[in-house]
Amino acid sequence: MKHYVEHYNSIELNITHYKIYGEKGVRNWAEKAKGKDFKFCPKMFQGITHKGKLNTKRFLTNEFFRGMVGFGEHLGPIFVQFSETFSPKRKLELFTYLETFPANLPYFLEVRHPAWFEKENEKEELFKFLSDHNMGAVITDTAGRRDCAHMRLTIPKAFIRFVGNSLHPTDYTRIDAWVGRIKHWLDHGLPEIYFFMHMHDEATSPELTVYLIDKLNAVCGLNLKKPQFVDPTGSQKKTPRKSRWSLNLE
Repeated sequence: MKHYVEHYNSIELNITHYKIYGEKGVRNWAEKAKGKDFKFCPKMFQGITHKGKLNTKRFLTNEFFRGMVGFGEHLGPIFVQFSETFSPKRKLELFTYLETFPANLPYFLEVRHPAWFEKENEKEELFKFLSDHNMGAVITDTAGRRDCAHMRLTIPKAFIRFVGNSLHPTDYTRIDAWVGRIKHWLDHGLPEIYFFMHMHDEATSPELTVYLIDKLNAVCGLNLKKPQFVDPTGSQKKTPRKSRWSLNLE
């Protein structure tokens, strides 16, 4: 974790997807970001979102949120992801469950089942619910699922998950398109954007991150910090592998 906070300003924290952590353990992570403009975006525990009925998860949900308190000022949006098998047939179950969330915490929801996007009424009902409850909708840019790149902002924040193809030439043209979209959003006053980089070969994530930051700084007039690569002399800090990066403007 110490490498992430030196090179990036946010992390999509997958470790919380596989185990519920207590407040003390979470506070230890937050301590590594002390004094830095860094946000943790923890993914909700899969035992809640991917297994069984949501109305049976009150205890696990409460325990998950109790741990999140440990992040303090370093807590970013909580990433609530459901599997590709979670369809709109469970819409009432989902909405009822989300209504139980603490109102003072930030959330972004990702649904993957194609039926959420195939019918306009289902899609609009989902986005309206999120907007009414001050929750964001994750935008996922990945091959073969253009429906998940819906471009809808339900709150004045954006949470983008970009899945690249290990520095294939199309990765760069897709990033160029995102820079144009982000400039549009910034020009129209959007105050907070999270952009997380994913790759099939995560070792190449920092390279595309640097390309993205250079483009954003040039096109949008920003001054974002770039991750530092390994210096053969050992004089520079090592760039972390399996990194997620975010542009976080507040």
